[in-house]
Amino acid sequence: MRRRELFQGAAAALLTGSARGGRRPLDCGCAFQVQSSPSAQAFAGVGSRLRITGMKAIGVSLNSQSDRPYVFVKLETNQGIVGWGEGTLEGKAGAVIGCVNDFREHVIGADPMQVEHIWQSMYVHSFYRGGPVMGSAISGIDQALWDIRGKALGLPVYKLLGGPFDSRGVRGYYHAGARTREQLQQLRETAVEQGVSCFKSGPSGYFEWIETHAKIKRTVDEISALREGLGPDIDIAVDFHAKTSPSVASILVKELEPLNLLFVEEPCPPENVKAMARIARRSTTPLATGERLVAAYGVRELIESGVVDILQTDINHVGGISALWKVGAMAEAAGISMAPHACEGPIGGVATLHVDAAMPNFLVQEICGGVRPSAQDKVWEEWLGFPAMRMVKGRFPLPDKPGLGFELSEAALAKYPFAGSRPMARVFHPDGSVAEW
Repeated sequence: MRRRELFQGAAAALLTGSARGGRRPLDCGCAFQVQSSPSAQAFAGVGSRLRITGMKAIGVSLNSQSDRPYVFVKLETNQGIVGWGEGTLEGKAGAVIGCVNDFREHVIGADPMQVEHIWQSMYVHSFYRGGPVMGSAISGIDQALWDIRGKALGLPVYKLLGGPFDSRGVRGYYHAGARTREQLQQLRETAVEQGVSCFKSGPSGYFEWIETHAKIKRTVDEISALREGLGPDIDIAVDFHAKTSPSVASILVKELEPLNLLFVEEPCPPENVKAMARIARRSTTPLATGERLVAAYGVRELIESGVVDILQTDINHVGGISALWKVGAMAEAAGISMAPHACEGPIGGVATLHVDAAMPNFLVQEICGGVRPSAQDKVWEEWLGFPAMRMVKGRFPLPDKPGLGFELSEAALAKYPFAGSRPMARVFHPDGSVAEW
């Protein structure tokens, strides 16, 4: 066969779809024929009779200016079991809602008991890996799948995961909003009264790449005052929020070492593992990071490098219950503790407690609230029927109902209609350059 005839034959086969491999007409060759999900047929003998029949991504804004309107996911089944999850992503709510809807073909018609299979399909078949938008969309769907799974089996999710490790509940901390001596004294008294054993705070202001001695001293004095005001028997964590460069963070962690902090969080951006290693060599204070990382694969380098003591992956971004559970297992094998981040809505917060309760290497759970209940806490209680993410004697009580432990109505959420995405804070140095915050 002559060369021209060979190429003409190949082109004809491609146009008719008969080329080996079944490529689509006029295809570039990098995308193959879409195959329908094999779940209904291939797993008929081992799966359940449950099927997902409906999926909704619901945006909820407590106020029109919030940079983190909640993104809730509702899954409906052919047997009336409803699952709820959360994929709230600060500053990108609309994008997450769109991404959840993009996963419709992965979810509708699937067996919700096959949580891992669905997770893998959403992640792998997206081709482009990770990213906070996709990670948050998967997180919301995954949490809802686990909620259905627990309700179908009549067990709380933490029992499906092998917990609890502590029948008293999950140890947590609030944020310390106090600054003056009087405020700190009042905060300490309230903490002792409520049995709260841990708080988190952070340095005020923003830092240049190389900072002045005066700015560094002021930061050390602020955190020293926090330790003095709360006393030696209350644990204190300090969140640098990646505002500090590796150079500044290296000085601060050394200066703060005598305060016996529970940990220093995000001393530099989490993607800079080598910089984190430089900081770790300067101090014995435990280092924590990870709230911005996606999927279990996102923490691999941190774990393998041995540069952190505590991982803080967020159940609303990392990939839901499935991914947070995997991160915890990877960390446990490496002698690393878990202190998950949770500063979004109540569904993700409650879902996190279930994973916390079953992790042997769990340390403490964050909630972005204060020791006194806020208006937001009242709304959450109205929605879920109990004071979600409020501690009792310093611990979050474990739900005893199946699934995630609550039922939720769309009517309750409709009182707070979605007001659209809002950008997160944009902070600049005096010279106009972009500042980490």
